[in-house]
Amino acid sequence: MTRPPTAAQRRVIDAAEPVTGRLRGTEAQLAALVRRGLAFRHPRPPHDHFLTPAGHRMRETEPETANTPAPDVPKRETGAGVFAARVGGEEDTGADGPARAREVHSAWQGLLELRRMTHPDGAVDRPCGWERTHLVRAAALALEAAGHRPAGPDTDGYRVRATPQPEAVAVRGPDDATLSACAATLEKAGWQVGEHTDPRSRARYLLASPRRV
Repeated sequence: MTRPPTAAQRRVIDAAEPVTGRLRGTEAQLAALVRRGLAFRHPRPPHDHFLTPAGHRMRETEPETANTPAPDVPKRETGAGVFAARVGGEEDTGADGPARAREVHSAWQGLLELRRMTHPDGAVDRPCGWERTHLVRAAALALEAAGHRPAGPDTDGYRVRATPQPEAVAVRGPDDATLSACAATLEKAGWQVGEHTDPRSRARYLLASPRRV
């Protein structure tokens, strides 16, 4: 078992940019995180440091939390520097307005940059590895960044949920127009989308998977 990061290193991890995982810290701190396998130095100039998948997992884990249930209706992530795309159905959606719009736009641009940096051909038209390990959050970010409205406590909108199928999320909406618009957005963002009917409720929904080529 490796030792947990120091308090100073944990602060560097927690302050990483949303989505991209870009790090800021002293050379000693960054080098220590690289040695622990929690960060890597990008080979392209300006050679910034980014969280590895292990670093992302650590950033998303509360240090003192032992048992955190995973409810069907997700709660909004909180905490300094933590961004969470709205998957629909949150009890507390937080504040809307220009500040939220800027936050979403910044996260989406950061995700496009992460695609560019991690794809060998620099492509930004298809999902990257981070999206494949954060399917619900990635699909929700694509929808929210395109201006779709997530479902709230008292409002209709999209809902993105995990499915038993590997690399697939379900997207539900209040009507066919919402589903069609969400499908168009996800396809443009590099997802393969199909429309299905729930055999029990007969409700229509989307099944979306990240496109590989």
